[in-house]
Amino acid sequence: MRVDEARTLWNAQPGWLNTASYGLPPQPAWDALQAALADWRVGATSWEGWDEATAAARAGFARLIGVPHADVAVGSQVSQLIAPVAGALPDGSRVVVPAAEFTSILFPWLVHSDRLQVMTVPTGELVETVAAGCDVVAFSLVQSASGEVARYAEVVAAARSAGAMVVVDASQACGWLPFDGGMADVVVVAGYKWLMNPRGTAYAYLSPAVRERLRPIAAGWYAGADVHASFYGPRMQLAEDARRFDVSPAWFSWVGAAPAIALLERIGLPAIHRHNVALANRFLRGLGHPPGDSAIVTVDAPDAATRLAQAGIRAAVRAGRVRASFHLYTTEADVDLALDALNGRSTTGTA
Repeated sequence: MRVDEARTLWNAQPGWLNTASYGLPPQPAWDALQAALADWRVGATSWEGWDEATAAARAGFARLIGVPHADVAVGSQVSQLIAPVAGALPDGSRVVVPAAEFTSILFPWLVHSDRLQVMTVPTGELVETVAAGCDVVAFSLVQSASGEVARYAEVVAAARSAGAMVVVDASQACGWLPFDGGMADVVVVAGYKWLMNPRGTAYAYLSPAVRERLRPIAAGWYAGADVHASFYGPRMQLAEDARRFDVSPAWFSWVGAAPAIALLERIGLPAIHRHNVALANRFLRGLGHPPGDSAIVTVDAPDAATRLAQAGIRAAVRAGRVRASFHLYTTEADVDLALDALNGRSTTGTA
């Protein structure tokens, strides 16, 4: 499916430039969710049908990042999926994390700061710091605050030379940036951003070597080898693969997740990447900045919050700095509307 064909599957109001905060559902995902809610309201079905979406979303995610689906665990949020990894590290382990990281990939290590050595460094110093020696490097593939794309291959190479584990948060990358998840040891992704899932979905690639070192501290019935045989009693037989780290899914979130991921697969990440970065660069050029390589951009603009709000543009503004993000439903008209507002040209607002 071409990007221009797919765009008809959204009903976005003009001016949504904030996928870095949350993505908008395509029509198939919205329809599936409404159907499930309608069935729930009247008790029309059992939960097993809803749960089939969890398996479909897991498999689709695995294909997007190029890993076996048996190595993917599902949960509700990034920090919950990283927690067993941090908890399994031996006392005294040295963990390197960029200082500007979103806290969901930073706090899981810092809560162990009484026994782990957590070192935060500027993103530009990450490769050199890891190469100098550490036990774990944890970083975002694309930075939430700035849109900076990590030097993924270089960080991994430095970590391998140092014998360090690589933990990647791809929440701001997966869904628009093609990458090889198998290069890392752990990849975590919040589904509600670029994957356009409902909030309450998260994914974790856990390599077999890493899983051997982890205790499934949140194990419940859904982590069982046979979930239907794991409802009651002390007999515990957990799944042999990454499912042992699953938590019981919020069914309706996953019902909306599976069609969204299927659509991303149909379009293909290379085409989505070209589309998103082209729009980001149109935005940058319109403000007199050189082009970049990310679907998330940040720029300084005077009185940005007021100007964007008056034009009906929804983007993140922090301390006068605009963070704009562009995805499949974004159009050139959306970009130009934002440029007119930030450049002080006359605009017509949207509600």
